[in-house]
Amino acid sequence: MADIFALAEARLGWIGQRQSLLAQNIANADTPGYRARDLTPFATILAGEKLAPTTTSPSHLSGRGLLAASLRTTPAARAPDGNTVSTEDELTKVADGETNAALVGNLWKTYMGMYLTALGRSG
Repeated sequence: MADIFALAEARLGWIGQRQSLLAQNIANADTPGYRARDLTPFATILAGEKLAPTTTSPSHLSGRGLLAASLRTTPAARAPDGNTVSTEDELTKVADGETNAALVGNLWKTYMGMYLTALGRSG
């Protein structure tokens, strides 16, 4: 079984970095020549990684950690002043990040509940 908690932590870290970057984009929406930036999608980062199984025995093979998210500029139409920020697009991405953070939080809570149940404790 993959280490779901490490994956959730990595996803939340990626969401946090992306929300910060999107806030910078929105703050620079009127800055001439500013190019909107975004992170490489989390799914793309995971596509090159093999999720490491949890090692519960010395005979288990260890895996690698997740790659750090990489920064990229987003291709978009430019305003006459060279700015590529679309406030509507950025706000949509912010809302998507909030939804994904809530989803990851709910998954984390569910898995913790299952672990506690397996240990005979109530959550």
